[in-house]
Amino acid sequence: MTIRITLLATAAAGSLIATGAYAAPAKKHHAAAHRAPSANSELLQEVKELRAQVEELRAKVDTTSSIQAETVAQVNTTQAQVANVQTQVQAVAATPPVSKAQVDTQIATAINKEHHNDKFYFKGITITPGGFLEAAGIYRSRFQGDDIASSFAIPFPGQSHPSHTAEGRFSARQSRVSLLAEGQVNPNTKLGMYTELDFQGAAQTSNSNQSNSYVPRIRNVYGTIDWARDGYGIHFLAGQNWSLLTMQSKGMTPRAEVTPPQIDAQYIPGFAWARQPGVRIVGDFMDHKLWVGLAAENPQTTFGGTGVPAGVVSVINGQGLSAASGTITCPAGTTAATLPTSCSVSVSSTTQAAPSGSFQQFYNGVGSSLSLNQVPDVIGKVAYEANLAGHGVHVEGFGIYRTFSTHVDGTQTNRDTHGFGYGGSINIQVVPKILDVQFSGIGGRGIGRYGSAGLPDVTSDAAGNLHAISEFMLLAGATLHATPKLDVYGFAGEEQEYQKLLNGGTTGLGLITANNTGCFVETATTTTTSTCAGNTRRIRQVTAGVWDKFYQGPFGRAQIGFQWSYTQRQLFAGIGGEPQTHNNMGFVSFRYYPF
Repeated sequence: MTIRITLLATAAAGSLIATGAYAAPAKKHHAAAHRAPSANSELLQEVKELRAQVEELRAKVDTTSSIQAETVAQVNTTQAQVANVQTQVQAVAATPPVSKAQVDTQIATAINKEHHNDKFYFKGITITPGGFLEAAGIYRSRFQGDDIASSFAIPFPGQSHPSHTAEGRFSARQSRVSLLAEGQVNPNTKLGMYTELDFQGAAQTSNSNQSNSYVPRIRNVYGTIDWARDGYGIHFLAGQNWSLLTMQSKGMTPRAEVTPPQIDAQYIPGFAWARQPGVRIVGDFMDHKLWVGLAAENPQTTFGGTGVPAGVVSVINGQGLSAASGTITCPAGTTAATLPTSCSVSVSSTTQAAPSGSFQQFYNGVGSSLSLNQVPDVIGKVAYEANLAGHGVHVEGFGIYRTFSTHVDGTQTNRDTHGFGYGGSINIQVVPKILDVQFSGIGGRGIGRYGSAGLPDVTSDAAGNLHAISEFMLLAGATLHATPKLDVYGFAGEEQEYQKLLNGGTTGLGLITANNTGCFVETATTTTTSTCAGNTRRIRQVTAGVWDKFYQGPFGRAQIGFQWSYTQRQLFAGIGGEPQTHNNMGFVSFRYYPF
């Protein structure tokens, strides 16, 4: 077609030339001059038409080229897809065939994950159950008469006849049940309630003879309000919870307390803690790295040394005893009525009868007592946490202020004294997800009851004035996460009180005149325990253990643990020296966490 167009254009051009040549001599003929312009117009029109046809043909050629280019691109894409499919087919052909059993297992696993949810919902509230079942075994080289929680007040051979024998028992009383309910009021406000119970309570009818009917016990029951803002938050808590001075691993949030991982429910000497009613307000700043908190918590006083003299009231006893009889707390297996007051914690003549129908009605009437307190314990705390080159670090410091009171009979006079403490802790991920190390310490006056060993807060002079006892507590430990299922830990802790001599050394704590000559001498009667009359100066312990989480899956977690500890008790120096005794304890625990 291109050749045809070229020939037509050539012919037209030739005709124009010929016509021009022929018309030149025709100037003399008038009729010929009229015919030549008409022929030229026809040829010009034909040339224009031919040019239009050429442009149309060129447009069609361009369109055809574009379509061909698109077609080539589509072919290349299709070829790449075919090559990819061939690769997948080859991979599938190389994979061993999946059995029906494997398919069934995968389906069952998916169903379990779908139905085994650790939360459920009710009227917009998220409810999370928790807790565990524990079956524990306990062994002590010296009999103390304790269950899963050790008292650490190890009796000397001259104080307790049963201490010459070992003890072994089983216990399920540390089994625990918890429930967390949370409601998101708006994007910035959350309400929460937490309840946690175990079975270490004992009613007057509880015993180990047949039914072992031990009663549920409050561990924690509290409510929270959390206000979250950009970069900071405000948190309020009211109810019974771990004391604010207890070490934590994440800010100052509840349920982030760092308790030693051992089986013994009394933890380790040197670990500072309490669970008690109170209120607290906490603020977090610097994108949740800096935390500041203040708490007012339930007060209670423990007494030691020679005790409060007659006529001065410091404790109201739930048993309704007279002011003259008092209460004496001594090691298991002894007769309290025959022991000297130096062996007691709440000593003779420090108690009065409970008001009829009040204290006796709402508290256990056997051995229960309330100290005279009118000001809550006030605790302030600051915590900071950071990530240093991949190592998580949590540091905190705190202070506590306390008030202790007595009343002098017949004078309408109350006497107050004060105590204080200060301390801190650090928790470091030395090797992230492998090795955690922690250290804590607290010192001050009148802080005894916040230690696991429960040493006394105050002693008294001859006039009945209370004096806070100086003390320090130290704890260090490490936990190795050897495998995702195996944890190994080791801890060491100590609590020590300082001597407090009053009235020329005749009253107070740690009397040098205390007779310690009979601490290791067993006689036929308990009256000779007066020859082991020194007060406790120091309690310390080293412990190690392992937890094997042998099952972790959609049905919860099952684990078994073993713990050994060596505990030492030392008395203040007196006549016969400063005797010390010890106890080896072993624990085994099986726990199942269904949630």
